[in-house]
Amino acid sequence: MTARLADIAAQAGVSEATVSRVLNGKPGVASATRESVLAALDLLGYERPARLAKRSAGLVGLITPELENPIFPAFAQVICQALTRQGYTPVLATQTPGGSTEDELTGMLVERGVSGIIFVSGLHADTSADMERYDRLRASGVPFVLINGYAPSVRAPFVSPDDRAAMRLAVTHLASLGHREIGLALGPTRFVPVQRKMTGFVEGMTAELGIAAGRAEELIEHSLFTLEGGQAAASALLDRGCTAVICASDMMALGAIRAARQRGLAVPADCSVIGFDDSPLIAFTDPPLTTIRQPVPAMGQAAVRALLEELGGTPAPPSEFVFLPELVVRGSTAAAPARG
Repeated sequence: MTARLADIAAQAGVSEATVSRVLNGKPGVASATRESVLAALDLLGYERPARLAKRSAGLVGLITPELENPIFPAFAQVICQALTRQGYTPVLATQTPGGSTEDELTGMLVERGVSGIIFVSGLHADTSADMERYDRLRASGVPFVLINGYAPSVRAPFVSPDDRAAMRLAVTHLASLGHREIGLALGPTRFVPVQRKMTGFVEGMTAELGIAAGRAEELIEHSLFTLEGGQAAASALLDRGCTAVICASDMMALGAIRAARQRGLAVPADCSVIGFDDSPLIAFTDPPLTTIRQPVPAMGQAAVRALLEELGGTPAPPSEFVFLPELVVRGSTAAAPARG
């Protein structure tokens, strides 16, 4: 105990006697000093005595579609850290194939008395889904915030990256390298981010290369947001003579690289590939992936702030907060190959 007291005292910059008074709940210690001792406990990994344990300000649910795509754990980490700093206890609920649906997870969280819910890439992004589920949730008194996918009929704060600007950045980069036959690999058309990326791609191809909208649309291939989906979509685009492929996720981009290599093409010498998200560890692929960085820290923190404003009784008007993405150039893009 003496060694422990000494460690805590040294970390907090107080005497061992002061540490002892705080741990035993004795009076006569300034609140700032008490907080310093408790912070030292936390930093050194000691468990707070039960009587001094922080009371949670409440539970907040976080629903993600899955955790295999590294962008979703990245969002979860940022959001959970931001909630914890504000005294809330995050509850992560993840959909799995054959497991609980978004509606079932929402019901479970509401039954457990969560103060609010943050949805990442949920049914709100699917234009074919019934948005009344969110009206019912709001009617139940549980505030919520939605990330990635805007639905104007839902009265809630939305947080999104600028998908149109992202595609224009990608097209501009590839055009500057001499590429003209640029393909776009993305998910099903019913998703809002997919529709926005398509619009940005067509705009970019028209503005940068003077390609007609109809021709640009022929260079779009829909598949699944998976490595296998990216491989299938890229294979179809390579059949159409594309020398570069923009993908709607980093996982799809890894599939596109695989598709190119299966044909004996080198990336980036024969085919350039751009991803989307800048997922953790994606800089260490072979080659390191050029990608569009989704501003996950800023988006996650904005979602938490918006939810806390709702919980505090000062909600912002229902609107969409749009964050600018960033092009991160690495080793998977290069000058267009010379044509025979």
